[in-house]
Amino acid sequence: MFGYFKVKTIVAERLSSKKTEAIKSGFLRSVPVMLGYIPIGFAFGILAVNAGLSILESSLMSLLVYAGSAQLIATSLLANQAGIAALVTTTFLVNLRHLLMSAALAPYLGHLTRRQLAFFSFELTDETFAVHSTDSKKESNPPASRLFTTNIFSHVSWIGSTLLGAWTGSVLNNLEIWGLDYALPAMFIALLMLQLENGRRLFVAIFSLTLSTFLFWRLGSHWHVIISTVLAASLGLALGKKQAAQKSHSNHKTYN
Repeated sequence: MFGYFKVKTIVAERLSSKKTEAIKSGFLRSVPVMLGYIPIGFAFGILAVNAGLSILESSLMSLLVYAGSAQLIATSLLANQAGIAALVTTTFLVNLRHLLMSAALAPYLGHLTRRQLAFFSFELTDETFAVHSTDSKKESNPPASRLFTTNIFSHVSWIGSTLLGAWTGSVLNNLEIWGLDYALPAMFIALLMLQLENGRRLFVAIFSLTLSTFLFWRLGSHWHVIISTVLAASLGLALGKKQAAQKSHSNHKTYN
């Protein structure tokens, strides 16, 4: 009986140690994201207050919506007195990319419960997706505690920086002087650079950039983001399958 309790205690301690290590690892993974969120959330807070939102409303948007680009676009539309239909439609189109991101991570999240998946989906952003997609290449079933630690700390930093930006929004009226309006595209560029691991990804990135610029010039709306994203993702998938088929064929010839 004493031996049973001793073994049980050892197992519990090891599990606790693994969970603690996973939480620590999740926090360390969130640090680059938090450092990127602070200036962007700060900029959003300033823009939101200048667009007519209160400090509470700005903070609640970061708490409940939690979508950087959509929040910035929504704030711009509110400042221009756009209607509800235009606001909802535009933010919906901008956030359609989350379908692609969640589908890409789905094969690695089979160990999560439905409630955990729902919460993970709510917390998923472009930046945390980049972190999780990199981890998924190394580990097929990442610990839930690590996943949620990364997401929660990132979210908290976004809310905190929004609150700080909204509080100081009445002081910093001219955002361009501080260069904070460039914070969001700068972070997206940094995330893109981390994904350019080979020539195929570089080609897809250039294709997406060229197509998006051309469509923006021709259409002048947010449709260029959705169209270029879908077409570039399809191109990347097709090139990936072609490369895998060529590699398989080459290995087969070598084996024979």
